[in-house]
Amino acid sequence: MGLMRFVLPPDRISEETAQQTYLSGVDRVPWPAKVRQGNGELVIERTASDSANLYIPWQVEGHGLVTLSTGTLMERPDPYYLPLELARGKTGQVRNQLADWRMIGLVVPPEVQQKVADATVYLSRSAVEPQGTPAAVEQADLAIRTALDAANLLAGCYTEQAISIRRRNANKLSSFLGADLGVSLLDDYTAREFLQTFSAGGVPVSWREVETGEETFSWDISDKQIQWCVTHGLRVCAGPMLQLDSRGVPDWLSLYEEDFDSVLAFATAFVEAAVTRYRGKVDVWICASRVNTAKILSLTEEEKVRLSARAIELTRSIDPQTPIVVSFDQPWGEYLGRKEMDFPPLHFADALVRANLGLSGLMLELNVGYMPDGTLLRDPLEVSRHLDYWSMLGVPLYISLCVPSESHADPLALKQARLPAGSWGPKAQQAWIQRYVPLLLAKPYVHGVLWNQLRDSEPHDFPHGGLFDLRRHPKPALRLLASIRTAHLK
Repeated sequence: MGLMRFVLPPDRISEETAQQTYLSGVDRVPWPAKVRQGNGELVIERTASDSANLYIPWQVEGHGLVTLSTGTLMERPDPYYLPLELARGKTGQVRNQLADWRMIGLVVPPEVQQKVADATVYLSRSAVEPQGTPAAVEQADLAIRTALDAANLLAGCYTEQAISIRRRNANKLSSFLGADLGVSLLDDYTAREFLQTFSAGGVPVSWREVETGEETFSWDISDKQIQWCVTHGLRVCAGPMLQLDSRGVPDWLSLYEEDFDSVLAFATAFVEAAVTRYRGKVDVWICASRVNTAKILSLTEEEKVRLSARAIELTRSIDPQTPIVVSFDQPWGEYLGRKEMDFPPLHFADALVRANLGLSGLMLELNVGYMPDGTLLRDPLEVSRHLDYWSMLGVPLYISLCVPSESHADPLALKQARLPAGSWGPKAQQAWIQRYVPLLLAKPYVHGVLWNQLRDSEPHDFPHGGLFDLRRHPKPALRLLASIRTAHLK
């Protein structure tokens, strides 16, 4: 049994935060582990004994609750002092990324270099102070805060210069910015706002909504949504056809829960019907989503792989030209720290890409800040690094986004996700978009960004994640997305 211990400052993390902590190795795959805190220590037990990085949400002044990582740590009898190791991890990450980007020609302003130097000084001072003293904690906190300041500035420099380089050969970027249209038609006001903001529309083509009974199809909403997109010159992202959760699978399919062959046959029939109906009207097919985190019909991981592979293969055979993607939820794999699974998200994706089924790209779903079932909040530099890691699979990436605008309960949210009280508001949602969406578009391998919840006024997955509030008023985030599209996209 592997064991790692970390000394904590008093009252620094809650029990909920402790349960979001995980360890991963060089492949960034979290290990299943038992996490507990007591006697001023965070104790993590696991079956492996390899060196590891610890990831934990950490409250940082000026940055909120952001997930930080230590450097690579070996197991040892003595505990590590957590604030120092987080400071060491973040400072080292920023220094390494700064060096890497400068090697490829990034022009870095003196302010960034100064903050990196300051963070290094604070880290050194914390390391020489007696562990646990107020001075050691203060210097570690200063190192973390300053390193995060540097990370944000560095990511901003990269974004600005990368977009500028990509636009040398074209006036605007070819990537799309879109939003999911939901399961009902847009009213006239919302439709006008949508057209002023987005260049693509996500049409759900949901198995649950379309096949209301066995071989009983209702295409009316999907027909009208696709025609509306085509009429107004929007690119059409159709799907996910197979969303493997309670919102995506028909209720009647539960009769076949123990009969996978029948489930596969029904899924095949639906995908065939949908692709045949809309072939030639769709710009991107989203065959399946949340395939790595799905909890439906007692499906095994192997069965989810088979369903996904069948959907890709069938879609490609009917529509040989249109790009086909599969969507992966929680791409950091935080959930693996709480349960053991055979297929981490990147490995699952790699298997589908290598199978040569006709998969054109991957979609990464980032529902930021929600727990459980969401993606922990990370700084832009960490997001950039992880997207680069996924890009090594050699196929285009698409990003599906949702970020909250409030922290209180949402009466129409289907997932009971938790958010730190007071941590989110309309301005915080807008600020997140301002910092991260241009970064996503700066990546040459990102071919599109899709906001996955448009309206809070109809049932949706995550609390307050829409761009229109309960009264159907646009949030500040919508105006910002419109300005980003105008500035950078065709």
